[in-house]
Amino acid sequence: MADNIVWHDHKITRAERSVNKNQKPCLLWFTGLSGSGKSTIANALDVALHRRGYHTFLLDGDNVRHGLCSDLGFSDDDREENIRRVGEVCKLFADAGLIVMSAFISPFTSDRRMVRKLFPAGEFIEVFMDTPLATCEERDPKGLYQKARSGQIKHFTGIDSPYEIPSHPELRLDTSTMSVEACVDTLIAYLLEREMIIRRD
Repeated sequence: MADNIVWHDHKITRAERSVNKNQKPCLLWFTGLSGSGKSTIANALDVALHRRGYHTFLLDGDNVRHGLCSDLGFSDDDREENIRRVGEVCKLFADAGLIVMSAFISPFTSDRRMVRKLFPAGEFIEVFMDTPLATCEERDPKGLYQKARSGQIKHFTGIDSPYEIPSHPELRLDTSTMSVEACVDTLIAYLLEREMIIRRD
């Protein structure tokens, strides 16, 4: 970092921004294999919270790679840098008082831990999409597993690149047995219980 860069403190705090929105900032980090339901469930939660009047933002793995991380590939180093950038962006959105959702395979424990450390205790909510590989591969919504099995794609998570299962996620969701509605209900109940949001009847 250059010596002439100095942090500038803002007059409006993250706490003041969140009070204005009547919610507590947090990051729901959806992690899991391709096809496990990360984007589907994150999008459904985003819609549910928006309809309840909450201020949210969703970051999706493929979308981010079209812009912010378009210069990165899928080597281990590039995956780490991808998650580092996303974590910093999520922190900025949370500082603005938003409820942030991110849907990234994020296969490495160290990368997820790195993002967790950016947030105060209780504000990083790891949501492990605990959907079996067989189900993800059967769905194969983007045709990626087929390409990986045939050797057209290298370093594909779950096939020839590892996925490190979270040891203590805040939530586990298995979309092979749970409906989208059940997953969203579980997430909303968690946010209510932790008082990140309040019930609005």
